Amino acid sequence: MKKLLSILAILTLAFGFSSFASAQSTGNTKVVYHIDDAESQGLKGLRNIRNHLDVAPQTTIIVVTHANGVDIMMEGAKDKKNNVEYAPLVGALKSRGVKFEVCEITLKNRNLKKDQFTLDADFTPSGVVRVADLQYKDGFAYIKP
Repeated sequence: MKKLLSILAILTLAFGFSSFASAQSTGNTKVVYHIDDAESQGLKGLRNIRNHLDVAPQTTIIVVTHANGVDIMMEGAKDKKNNVEYAPLVGALKSRGVKFEVCEITLKNRNLKKDQFTLDADFTPSGVVRVADLQYKDGFAYIKP
């Protein structure tokens, strides 16, 4: 009898785990990438996002930029170390469904205008509030490259 109870317990755990695993795989993963420094995160972040979509193309990705991170979204901006222009990389990701958002508080603090940014940029009133809301209210996973 004791052996039978042990087997039933193992089966129950195994069934519960497989049900949990299949529940985890339903629906699309949602991720917010947080970029606040173009120099250290820009190129690396854009490559991470490309790789992410190569492996999991159904992932919903929103990139929120603020502070010096907004620089990746500016017209003509390049990675200083590698002299790689950000716009083509951003455009390619945008065509794959990635949404890019720029913090309006940063614009005000840095005296920047919306027309200085690529057409791929959307704007959000506050980058940090947007990141928090995406995580807490909308269930997005958080990645800071």
